[in-house]
Amino acid sequence: MTAGSPAPPVPFGRAEAAGCIDVPEAGDDKYSRGVLGVLTGSDTYPGAAVLGVEGASRTGVGMVRYVGPPRAADHVLRRRPEIVTADGRVQAWLLGSGMPPERDEALQRQVDGILAQGLPTVLDAGALDLVGAAPGPVVLTPHFGELVPVLRAAGIETDKGRVAAEPERWAREAAAATGVTVLLKGSTTFIADASGSRWSVQAGPAWVATAGAGDVLGGVLGALLATHAQQLQEHPETLADLAAAAAWIHGEAGRRASAGGPIVALDIAEALPATIAALLA
Repeated sequence: MTAGSPAPPVPFGRAEAAGCIDVPEAGDDKYSRGVLGVLTGSDTYPGAAVLGVEGASRTGVGMVRYVGPPRAADHVLRRRPEIVTADGRVQAWLLGSGMPPERDEALQRQVDGILAQGLPTVLDAGALDLVGAAPGPVVLTPHFGELVPVLRAAGIETDKGRVAAEPERWAREAAAATGVTVLLKGSTTFIADASGSRWSVQAGPAWVATAGAGDVLGGVLGALLATHAQQLQEHPETLADLAAAAAWIHGEAGRRASAGGPIVALDIAEALPATIAALLA
């Protein structure tokens, strides 16, 4: 590394991920274990809501509150009847997966109310443009193409090909430009925050590149934010650690589910409990 050049990201692995799991103790209840609020999906893409909720539920939160549109809520409840579909107390939010690209007035009011709470928040897909309106701790989870408009809104011109060629650089530049933590998805996932590049994560086998896998990742990350909400208040710099842990756990669950063969996104979610149990063991 030459003088003045940015420090490279550090590889993030099993030992680091194990330190990011909040294991419940005797006396914990569903509230003390963390409650994640989820606003994802749409009438067109209800599956995104199902996959994100599934990922969060299987990562270890005490409760998930889903407050998305009715058709998506119906799909969520058919898959996970324990999900609460009413407003209430939460410790973190997951927004954006499967949301419509154009928010109507009612949805925008709902989003504004959520962001005003200032809680730790995952912004994915259809919510990436909200980065400037979110006052709390924020993680953006774009893929290469989704990062381009985020950078453009910050006054930085690039394109998908350039981002794909230098993902670590562009994750770092996006974090510096937006002031939030950026998890840039890819075969190697890069996590950066305002301090610069933080972590690189090998994101599982190539079979993980399947529709909906990113929705599951959003749920995993949302769960980790909800279970570490108190820690994030005291040590906001650990947000990048939790983002890297989510990427590692998601990739390892994909490896476990695949066993060398093809998988779908729901397979990754269903492999999460055994992945976390093995990690803790």
